[in-house]
Amino acid sequence: MTPLLLSDIERAVRGSWSAETCTPEYRSRWTEANPARDQCGVTAMVVNDLLGGELLRGEVHVGGKRVDYHWWNRLGLGVEIDLTREQFGPEEHITDGVVVPRPPFAEWRRLHDEYTLLRTRVLHRLGRRDGPGAEEGRPA
Repeated sequence: MTPLLLSDIERAVRGSWSAETCTPEYRSRWTEANPARDQCGVTAMVVNDLLGGELLRGEVHVGGKRVDYHWWNRLGLGVEIDLTREQFGPEEHITDGVVVPRPPFAEWRRLHDEYTLLRTRVLHRLGRRDGPGAEEGRPA
């Protein structure tokens, strides 16, 4: 099997985003002009499927008040990957991330469908039917 390159994963993820893969309560504000908007949770989970590492979560602050959370990944040696950072405007500030344990897939309530759709699209673009995580009950 051909090894995955980070550039291939990034291209596959970015090409797979849509309104249907973003956070449902914010779906109406998703646009092609800012495709990373509200994709961070599902994107971080898919990157975690493919590359492992840790999930990080920071707070999104506007005017000094928390308005949301932002998710990204940390790989070995402290390398952080955030494929959705550009979604934020200059008024939105992200705090340092804290490591968040990944819940078992069977316990997901929120973003289940969005994650499944994004993961399926990304794996298809990468030419893979299965990927890491399939043995844990995550969809292929």
